[in-house]
Parts: sequence; structure tokens; C-alpha cells
Amino acid sequence: MSNRTRTRNPNELVERARQGDRGALARLISFVEEGGDLARQVGRLTFPLAGNAYTVGITGPTGSGKSTLTERLISAVRASGEEVGVLAVDPSSPFSGGAFLGDRVRMQSHATDEGVFIRSMATRGHLGGLSLATPEAIRVLDAAGVPWVLVETVGVGQVEIEIASSADTTVVVVPPGSGDAMQASKAGLLEAADVFVVNKADRPGAAETRRDLEFMLHLSASDAEWTPPIVMTVASNGDGIDDLWKAINDHRAFLSEHGLLEKRRAQRLAEELRHVVTQRVEQRAYERCQGPDFDRLLHEVVERRLDPYSAAGRLLES
Repeated sequence: MSNRTRTRNPNELVERARQGDRGALARLISFVEEGGDLARQVGRLTFPLAGNAYTVGITGPTGSGKSTLTERLISAVRASGEEVGVLAVDPSSPFSGGAFLGDRVRMQSHATDEGVFIRSMATRGHLGGLSLATPEAIRVLDAAGVPWVLVETVGVGQVEIEIASSADTTVVVVPPGSGDAMQASKAGLLEAADVFVVNKADRPGAAETRRDLEFMLHLSASDAEWTPPIVMTVASNGDGIDDLWKAINDHRAFLSEHGLLEKRRAQRLAEELRHVVTQRVEQRAYERCQGPDFDRLLHEVVERRLDPYSAAGRLLES
């Protein structure tokens, strides 16, 4: 990948991104974050070019060591000879749209590797929020020919679960200690996980955390053929990373062999389409509430000559 562009033309940027231009890739993701017409243009251009990248979501409680684990996974992907894109998603991220390659301090070691693209993402006023911006950013990387995309999220809130669930393989990371596995379970991550990681496994409580996860998996056992493996890692020194990389690839093979990969992706596209429709309807409703028709109908409602439901119907039909 190179870095050499200043244009704002989406067509040109997509072409340059496909030729390995990092600057074009960064600018396209900025358009996606900002929303609006440029984001829609980017979406229309990249959609037919995407569908080949494999996406891994990495989530879990704060302090579980996700960034260090992600850094190690970057190395694992690069060792396999393939390029990788990383989206570090944080609703409160202070990083600007122009910041990439080393937004996370622990990932600085990859900053000079042209086979690695790292980008922090925030909502930045995008009407659809992270739920729309993230799959669009993944698609930009996919369309640019990046075969692996890692999506790291912060915390275990609903937004993070949605993002993690949008991946082909979801890795849930928990640190040793009482309560963290239960927190992940209560947050809904148990259902979202394809692979569990007990990171910082050299610390007290790691074995107990593993047993907690095994117990919860036993309680929630279903007829599904895939049982999420529990991988013990010490990301700070690389212990267990080979096992994690194998677990991810085993899950990928399982999905492909059972025809589940395309099914998952179709479900995600259905959800994305619902989000887009909702976004467009909300935008249209907002616009209808800004004109003189709204003021006139509001006056009738205030005077109680018209009820709010009938007024809303007239606005939407006009």
C-alpha cells in the first residue's frame, strides 16, 4: 500500500485504494464516518467490489487486553503472507478522520508495514451511528482487496455487541477474575461469541474464569454443531496466539463447510438494509418537520382542531 492522494472524488479514490493507496483508503473511510452524499456514493461504488474479506470481531470488557491481542493477531495474519485492515471502534474516540496507522499505541510496531492498515473510528455525527459506519468501513477495506479485517471494540455495551456480531468470527476476550465472565454473559456476549479468549492467563484466577465459561457454555448448550473453544493467552508475550489463530481459521472452515458463511452474511445484509431504510425514513421525517406545512399542522394541533396522529399522517403523505 502507498500513500499519495488528495482528491475528494469517490470514483478516483476507490480506484486508488484498489491500487494500494493508503491515503485514498483513509479518505474513503472518513467519508463513510461523516455520512451524507459522499458516504452513499462510496457505498454504491464499493458494494459490487466487496464480499471477499474475512472479518474478525474482537470485543470484551475494558482491561481484558484486546489491543495487545489485536496486535498479536495482526502479526499472525502477516505471517500467513496476507494483508490486514484493523478498525479500532470507540464511540468516544478523540481521533480525527485523518488519523490512521498507529492510533492505538500498542499497534505502533506495525506502523511501517505497508501490508497493515489501522484506523480508529468514532461516530462523528454519522446519522446511523456505529451500526452503519462500521460495516461500510469494512466494505471499503474489502473493496480495496484487503483479505482480513479485524474490528476491535471497546467495552461490552449493546453497540459493541452489534459490531462484534457483524463479523464472520466473533472473539470475546475476558481477563482473569471473578465477575468478568459473568459480565460478558449478562451483556449478551455469550451468545455472540464464536471463540472465547481468557487473556492474561498467567495471572491468578485464569483457571477459574475458564471453568466459569465452560459452565455457562454447558448451561446454554444447544444443537449447534459449533461449540466456542476457550483459548488461554498471554498476549503480552505471545503465548497462545497460535492457538487463537488456529481457532479462528477452524471456525472459518466450519462456516464454509456447512454453508453457514453466506447465510451469516445474508443475515447481516438484511440487518444493514433495515438500518439504511430506517435512516432514510428518519431523514425524510426530519425534513418534513422543518417546512411551513409542519408549522401549519402544528398550529392546528395546538388549537386542538387536529390530533397528532392525523397531523403526522398528512406530513408523511405530502
